[in-house]
Amino acid sequence: MLLAVAHGSRDAVSSAAIRGLIRRVRALRPEVEVQCCFLDRNLPPISEALSQLRGENPILVPLLLSTGYHVRVDIPAAVAAAGLPPSQVARALGPHPLLAEALAARLAETGASPEAPVVLAGAGSSDPTAVADTTRMAHLLARHLGRPVTPAHLSATGPTPHEAVAALRAAGHHDVAVATYLLAPGFFARRAATTEARWTSPPLAAHDAIARLILHRYDEALSFPCWTGGAGYLVRTGVGGSAATGRRWSR
Repeated sequence: MLLAVAHGSRDAVSSAAIRGLIRRVRALRPEVEVQCCFLDRNLPPISEALSQLRGENPILVPLLLSTGYHVRVDIPAAVAAAGLPPSQVARALGPHPLLAEALAARLAETGASPEAPVVLAGAGSSDPTAVADTTRMAHLLARHLGRPVTPAHLSATGPTPHEAVAALRAAGHHDVAVATYLLAPGFFARRAATTEARWTSPPLAAHDAIARLILHRYDEALSFPCWTGGAGYLVRTGVGGSAATGRRWSR
C-alpha cells in the first residue's frame, strides 16, 4: 500500500490539486492501494491515517520536493509514534529527471522562448539539505533545457525569484522565464507569479510525470533498504545514500 504524505495548505485549491494528483497515481497503477494524508491543515492528518492503517505496513511517499525537516524528522517521528518500522518511509520526490520533464512541459505551455534564461522558484527552507536539493534540481533542469537555470527560494533563503529575475534583467536579459517548482497552487505559487518575468509556469501537480515519480519512489522504497539518520530516526534514501552526507546504512 502507498500512503502519500502531502504538506497541507489553508488554500482549498491546493488540497484539491493534491487529491487530483492522487487520482492520477491510482489510474496509473490500479492494483496498488493509494491513500493520502497531510502533515498540517488538511484531513486526514498523518497520525490518524497511520493509526487506521496499523498492521498494513504502508510505504509512505512524501509529496515533498526536497529532503528537508519534514522528510528527515516529522514523517519518521509519526511513523515511530504509530509503531511502524522506519523502513516504510520513501525518498522525497526531488531532485529527479522526471521533475525536469514536468517543469519543462509547464514552461512550454506558457509559450516561453527556448532561449530565455530560467529562474527555478522553489519554496525555500532553513534546512541546508533542502536548499542543496533545489540547487541540484536547477542543474537537472538546465541540462534538460540546454540553457541556464538559476535556483531561487520563496522563503527562508536567497536569492528570491524576484531578486533572481531582476539580476538577469539587469544583466541584459529582457525576457526571463520562471519555472514554478511547487506541486500545488496556493500562497507561494501566487508569490512566484509576481516577479517581472515575462513567463511564469503553473505548479506541477497535474502533470503525469509527477504521478509516475510518486510510483517510482514507491517502487524504489520496496526494492532498496537504505536509510540515513535524522534527529534519532532513520529515513530511506535509496541506492547511493544521503545526498547530504553520502553515508548509507543497510538493513
